[in-house]
Amino acid sequence: MSELYGFDAFSPTEIAAKVNSIGVAKARLPVLRMFMLAVLAGAFIALGALYFTVVRSDASLGFAVRQVLGGVVFSLGLLLVIVAGAELFTGNNLLVMAWADGLISTREVLRNWAIVSVGNLVGAAGLALLVYLSRHPEMNSGAIGEQVVTIAATKQQMPFWTAFFRGAMCNVLVCMAVWMALAGRSVIDKAVAIVFPISAFVAAGFEHSIANMYFFPLAMLLQADGVGASVPPVTVAGFAGNLLPVILGNIAGGSVLVGLVYHLIYGKPAGREQR
Repeated sequence: MSELYGFDAFSPTEIAAKVNSIGVAKARLPVLRMFMLAVLAGAFIALGALYFTVVRSDASLGFAVRQVLGGVVFSLGLLLVIVAGAELFTGNNLLVMAWADGLISTREVLRNWAIVSVGNLVGAAGLALLVYLSRHPEMNSGAIGEQVVTIAATKQQMPFWTAFFRGAMCNVLVCMAVWMALAGRSVIDKAVAIVFPISAFVAAGFEHSIANMYFFPLAMLLQADGVGASVPPVTVAGFAGNLLPVILGNIAGGSVLVGLVYHLIYGKPAGREQR
């Protein structure tokens, strides 16, 4: 099928086969290695969120410029995950393709998601602590810290179903970025494939559960120091209330709207029909 597309990249059929083989390998990683790679991924996404906040804290920029440029720099997170190697919960929603083809069990999928999501939380919250201790939020006359608190407070007040659907839309684009990155044969190919869908979800204001694992802990640390006093308190309960619908939305978007859709197109049933 690659000749149909006429470019030197892996074809969609080849990508589907790679997603399956990678999914099997990911599902069967040793626990410690999986957890450590997940911690790295949480920190990588947090670095993208940090970069994004620097752009968002510049009040001289117009709305569209702040959103789009913020999205472009946020792409650093997934680029680090894909190129440097790490285990990211949102991208691992594509494991459902290997599951749907009968290559891995439900238990293996849930094991991976549970360990990786906890590792992502440790990595993202750990980086939030390091950023707090570095006094980075004091840059731009404290505007970065104020922006972090404002972002977290806004997310905390989001209605359940709004957060759910924003989470779903986010992970459609994240998993499409992962899918297209697998088509690339070089780091440049992967970077180009990643930047557009990731910057699109950020510019649109969609919700990424792992990025939120950075914003909320950092906002709570900053508010304890009196930053963002005019903003409603960011709480652990508010964090949990945001994380639940966003994680469910991320799963729906990545697993169902991308993973299972591509399984129906390129999975075993499609392969049998072609033969």
